[in-house]
Amino acid sequence: MGRCRRGGPTCFSPDIYPVICMSFIRLISVIHMESMKATEVETERREPASGAVPTSPPRTERLVSLDALRGFDMFWITGGTAILLGLGKVIQRPFFDKFLEQFDHVPWQGLHFYDLIWPLFMFIMGAAIPLGVAKRRARGESDRTLLLHAVWRAIVMFCLGTITQGNLLLFDWSRFRPCYSVLHGLAAGYLVASIVALKVKPKWHAATIAALLLVYWALVMLIPVPGVGAGVLTPQGNLPTYVDQLVLGHLHYGENTWFLSYLGFGASVLLGVLAGQMLISDRTPMSKIYRLLTAGSVSLVGGLLWSLSFPVIKLMWTSSYVLISGGLSFMALALFYWIIDVLGYKKWAFGFIVIGMNSIAVYVATEIFDFRHVGNIFVGHLLPLIGRWAALVEASGAFAVVWLILYWMYRKKEFIRI
Repeated sequence: MGRCRRGGPTCFSPDIYPVICMSFIRLISVIHMESMKATEVETERREPASGAVPTSPPRTERLVSLDALRGFDMFWITGGTAILLGLGKVIQRPFFDKFLEQFDHVPWQGLHFYDLIWPLFMFIMGAAIPLGVAKRRARGESDRTLLLHAVWRAIVMFCLGTITQGNLLLFDWSRFRPCYSVLHGLAAGYLVASIVALKVKPKWHAATIAALLLVYWALVMLIPVPGVGAGVLTPQGNLPTYVDQLVLGHLHYGENTWFLSYLGFGASVLLGVLAGQMLISDRTPMSKIYRLLTAGSVSLVGGLLWSLSFPVIKLMWTSSYVLISGGLSFMALALFYWIIDVLGYKKWAFGFIVIGMNSIAVYVATEIFDFRHVGNIFVGHLLPLIGRWAALVEASGAFAVVWLILYWMYRKKEFIRI
């Protein structure tokens, strides 16, 4: 999803991957189901306040477009990119090689398609918050309960991040990377956005996003780094990296920035919250689409203008990057919502929906286990015989294994949520 590269610190022997993957996912599923049962019991026992006026339930029907867009986003990091790269080895044409550049991260400043995967997931996560909050409030849950649930989810995501990319299970302190994970960023952004969604009135959410981005810009551009100066945006000279190194010491790793970037992470998820509020409103479907497109255009143009003085740097999660990626996310959601939920064309997106319904589970699984080991059981002996098609067939086999597992879970209604 992000710049936390697979080429970073290695994990452990492939033989242990399946055991860890299935055991941990099942553990999270069991914990979640037990917590849900406890919440339901608590809700049933709660008596309605005297004199309370009944209200009609909010519009919280599940939006298939959100699941499809989430699955589309996850497709590229669970096999789609590897399939395209394999196809490139088959085609071997300059124009296609140029196209494939979009499926790698920009080293520092700039933007490729692949740099949009992480913020798009954060945006979709944010869009689901208003739906989830409305549904839980309709069941009688208090904001305190909702906030505790958000804290729990953030903790679980952070712990999963230390397992998938932080080397926790190596049990080697010298190689432990507590802040080297996409899931760490998701946890921070989700928690910030949840607090704002629960404690700040919706009419102030856009202003809150602007404040977060402006504060982050001011910190980065105005506070000098000792021995370097203020407003330096190089990989080693920027303020967020300095703060990370100061806090983490020898545990700091990589070029991603974290603690100050929480402001940007929160803003990315909050842009999704704005989209979610538009989708659950009582407006007509076409009005919702126009509002999503308008918000996307404003965010995109604002980000492009801001990038003239505060460049697009994904590894720093700069404010211009947040707005540009958020603007494109608004537009992508508008397109999926129009095609799937308004026009009703859903069948084409079924493959993505299957992935999107278990997005965190498939991300964790593909991070800690190389499914080519399973796919090669079926195609491994074929690979030496097919020349330049080998990479494409191997990647396709691995993805087929992943998707079929997800499809089995979908048929069994095994949806692992945190």
